[in-house]
Amino acid sequence: MSSEAMRPRGRPAHTPGTTVLTYTPNGRYTITGGSNSAIRIYSVGQDGEPKTIEEGADGHLGIGATNESFFMGAEDGTVWQYEVQSGRMEKLLVRCALPVRDIAVSKDGEWVAVASDELTVKLVNIEDMTKVKYLREQAKGTKHITFDPNGRFVAASCTDGIVYVYSLDSEEPELLRKLDGVVRRLEPEDEATARVVWHPDGTAFASAEATRDIALFSVGEWKKEIAFTGGHNGDITAISWSPNGALLVTAAKDGQVLLWESKTQKILQRYDFPNVLNVAWHPTQNSLSLTTSDGELFIYDGFVPNAHQPILQKPLQAAPIFPGALAEISDNAGRPLASRPKEAAPRKERMGSPDSLDDILGYDQEMDDFVEDDDGAGYAELINGHGKRTNEHLEEIDGHTDKRIITSFTKPKVHPPLQPGSTPWRGNRRYLCLNLTGAVWTVDQETHNTVTVEFYDRELHRDFHFTDPYLYDRACLNENGALFSNNPKDGSPATIFYRPHETWTARADWRTQLPQGEHIRALALSESYIVAVTTKDYVRVYTLFGTPFKVYRQKSPAVTCAAWRDYVMTVGNGPLASDGRTATLRYSVENVKRDEICQNEDVVALPENAELKSVFFSDTGDPCIYDSEGVLLILQHWRTPGQARWVPLLDTRQLERLASGRKEETYWPVAVAQDKFHCIILKGGDQYPYFPRPLLSEFDFRVPITDKPGKAPEDEEDGSATRNDRARLEESFVRNNLLLSLFQDLLSSTHATSSQRAELPRKELEVDKILLQLLAIECREGEERGMKALELVQMMKDRNGKMVEAAVKVAERYGRGVLEDKIRELAERRYAGEEDDDDELA
Repeated sequence: MSSEAMRPRGRPAHTPGTTVLTYTPNGRYTITGGSNSAIRIYSVGQDGEPKTIEEGADGHLGIGATNESFFMGAEDGTVWQYEVQSGRMEKLLVRCALPVRDIAVSKDGEWVAVASDELTVKLVNIEDMTKVKYLREQAKGTKHITFDPNGRFVAASCTDGIVYVYSLDSEEPELLRKLDGVVRRLEPEDEATARVVWHPDGTAFASAEATRDIALFSVGEWKKEIAFTGGHNGDITAISWSPNGALLVTAAKDGQVLLWESKTQKILQRYDFPNVLNVAWHPTQNSLSLTTSDGELFIYDGFVPNAHQPILQKPLQAAPIFPGALAEISDNAGRPLASRPKEAAPRKERMGSPDSLDDILGYDQEMDDFVEDDDGAGYAELINGHGKRTNEHLEEIDGHTDKRIITSFTKPKVHPPLQPGSTPWRGNRRYLCLNLTGAVWTVDQETHNTVTVEFYDRELHRDFHFTDPYLYDRACLNENGALFSNNPKDGSPATIFYRPHETWTARADWRTQLPQGEHIRALALSESYIVAVTTKDYVRVYTLFGTPFKVYRQKSPAVTCAAWRDYVMTVGNGPLASDGRTATLRYSVENVKRDEICQNEDVVALPENAELKSVFFSDTGDPCIYDSEGVLLILQHWRTPGQARWVPLLDTRQLERLASGRKEETYWPVAVAQDKFHCIILKGGDQYPYFPRPLLSEFDFRVPITDKPGKAPEDEEDGSATRNDRARLEESFVRNNLLLSLFQDLLSSTHATSSQRAELPRKELEVDKILLQLLAIECREGEERGMKALELVQMMKDRNGKMVEAAVKVAERYGRGVLEDKIRELAERRYAGEEDDDDELA
């Protein structure tokens, strides 16, 4: 079939010049703007005349829309907001001093990014235009601006050929990567495109190269993976992915519009369309809209030929950058699930015909009869006769068998299984999980339980609630999904159930059963894997979509586990002591994706008679434990086999709030994040949190250098104030040196970002500043402390010699001439490349 025979009729929309267009997200309207002041609103599926708005500014260069409003950016620097249905001009959203070149609307419909010839890009809140965020790192004006589908990044393509990628995870946008050579240098008025076009699954983006090929770059690695080559003979003017990411359309100055298959990078169809400047896929239909420099709009219904329509009808496809069957397993950088509205299929369609995919793959009909929840995810209530949940929190670990009972000893005392973040039953309810993402709790309803999942960030995820006939007794929760398991008492097999928060299929949750007689002791959930340790001492690892990835037997009886990205930490009971008690707990840390053991059966550092209260990874991926003595410890150098050691970050018994002795409180560990210990304060002898859900508290780290918290210097006499200053700075030095060591380990073992590499010298400088303050104290004490003062200077990292220069000035200020000479001598040796002989200098 020739492309000319299928060519739609052009609709004169604007005067010749730049013509922009967009669909509303629901696909009901196509909106265009051009070089004149008119704005056209076309109702999709209707051939009538469009609604015309004549009160706009001349020269529309940027456009974006939500279902309720659309936004027009013009050459006069204004961005106006209009109502979609009526076309009424609502308000001036923002004004720039120079022409607006592009507009992008975030996926959640809350922010409009405005790119202009100014050096700063503005992110304006639609509801409150006084809330503005700024992208400030650009050296030239910005030609294009785009949000990624998951709302984590925004990319600014500048006229100097550099793409600036900002992270939106924090309150203020943070420059994540500066990509040079990804796009061409272009003038603001050029018709060729430098736009970063994100793949719908959020794991890659496409951009036009100077060679007239389309390059595909991976998110996280930020490197070129593949290219769509041999297509165009002219500068590329427009690129757009199909809504499911399986197809790509490109337009160029050679008068060709090409339809590509993403997976193979092959051209499926060529169309003759001259002067195309912009293209847009309809969100749900086989339709493509194009605008030209002649001011015309083409709405091409049936754009994808019949032979290739099955590709367009597929669900969301992964970007073609992850080869093999394990494409859904994230690497250490971690990649988010695609943010896509759930499309729950009706039950009758799901069950299908006798030869449906469910029958072929052995679909378990019981999955449809799981639970009923009030968030519309399609569960069906079933009370299956399991009966009331007993009040036992965790299974007891069996000792010796009856055939091997040693009558001269009591039953061996071992550490019981531990599910981090969970509490025992209290009354008819208990927490299954408490962490920084949210809380999961269950309520005993006699014949069944009811489970509630509640999030702290309700803008990102909404709470849900369901009836639970399976009596789940363990749970994990993170930004990706919720994980549950049970250990039935009636002889039924233990089950694991996982439900992701985001899904682009009709059903993404899954459930699996363990072999008969094998129960679960602890669960863990990371961005990449699901881990269960069992009563058979097996460690079972699954992918997030239910594929068994690894099974192995732990060397010591399992106690608990934790996971972070590709890393799994397991803890088990060590050998028994002579008194029949477990002398130690043993832990192992493994990268399951790379099949590398970082630490193997090393000892968990617990004092005598202390118990492990929780185990978890910090937000930067370092293993942490919290014990019954109230001490928080972090594992240092754990990525190097045989080098790991447990270092105390905080002894809660030394907190100032307990110094008076009048307060009786303990702390329930929750997480280590942002260099703070997050916990729940328990008062009045409570051992576990209870309802209503308590607030989280946070404490700064303080390595236990002294035996009690120091008073503020102003509360002491001069000598005591100096001692407290020294103690405070010494603790700060040890703590910051530890955090620097952890950060250096992270950089050496991962693909460090530019911002992380820039952070390293800043952290080293902070340590040196502390040493400089300690040096000043020693200089005030007198010349007799000069040897310690020189030792402090020797410990400085000091990459460029500035801190040693500052140390010379400190010694000079306090009149320590001998020390000053020694420091100068040290500087000469260090920066002349000679070895520093500590003994000789001392």
